[in-house]
Amino acid sequence: CDSNDMVGSLQACFLAKRNFQIDVYEAREDTRVANFTRGRSINLALSHRGRQALKAVGLEDQIVSQGIPMRARMIHSLSGKKSTIPYGTKSQYILSVSRENLNKDLLTAAEKYPNVKMHFNHRLLKCNPEERMITVLGSDKVPKDVTCDLIVGCDGAYSTVRSHLMKKPRFDYSQQYIPHGYMELTIPPKNGDVSPCPFSTPSHNPCCMSANNKSFTCTLFMPFEEFEKLLTSNDVVDFFQKYFPDAIPLIGEKLLVQDFFLLPAQPMISVKCSSFHFKSHCVLLGDAAHAIVPFFGQGMNAVSSFSLGKSLKYFWVSLS
Repeated sequence: CDSNDMVGSLQACFLAKRNFQIDVYEAREDTRVANFTRGRSINLALSHRGRQALKAVGLEDQIVSQGIPMRARMIHSLSGKKSTIPYGTKSQYILSVSRENLNKDLLTAAEKYPNVKMHFNHRLLKCNPEERMITVLGSDKVPKDVTCDLIVGCDGAYSTVRSHLMKKPRFDYSQQYIPHGYMELTIPPKNGDVSPCPFSTPSHNPCCMSANNKSFTCTLFMPFEEFEKLLTSNDVVDFFQKYFPDAIPLIGEKLLVQDFFLLPAQPMISVKCSSFHFKSHCVLLGDAAHAIVPFFGQGMNAVSSFSLGKSLKYFWVSLS
């Protein structure tokens, strides 16, 4: 498996259960010991599909116990009117879970299998599906060729594995960036308790998802040209006073400005490709195969991983 998202660890668990010998190559360092980097920590909304995948590898109860139920979306208008949009019936809800913690738990679960070996700080240089070979570059800076029975590309929306499959005849691929970017902000706990979440407007949308430490992970979505207009601390404060006046006392001006200029607004991309595999040598999963923007699926994007695991269970054949 080549992995830079949680689907890689999840798929390692599925394959390990089928007694494969698994090597997971991760370009980044081990997130369980690395300093946490902000900028891509939009909390995940865990729903039935994601829970199915976690249940299949024995992790559902562990992850669900860490989640916070979300039963409805609260919309606040500029006039002060509030309205709720339920996610389902009164008994139904989705769960807000930490992307960081979920990644760590999946890594730990994968490592518990004796037939799984993790290789951190190993960047994928080349992928040769015909020869079932990949070339990786580790911390020693020496390229290494690795042969295997099956290459599983779980390396995200900017997949290196996919870029090599794109050279094959009849491989269709398209990508689309939306005009909006996103930026992470935080509403800290107030007096040790949860603060209310600010409102959204049609053109500037913050997504607020609660965390176990009683803070809110807030993500500001708006067109890039709007972000580009906010160049100074005063610009940011004035903007929030105009569109989200009740957010300023909740976040605090100092933290608001600090968070806003910590990192630039990040892009969001949708990816489509077909087919997802090359013979029985290589397959794409997760964002590498079908990335979607968070408005349409703010979850694990684990259905393809779950489907492959299910197929191996019911239609097991030798990959050799």
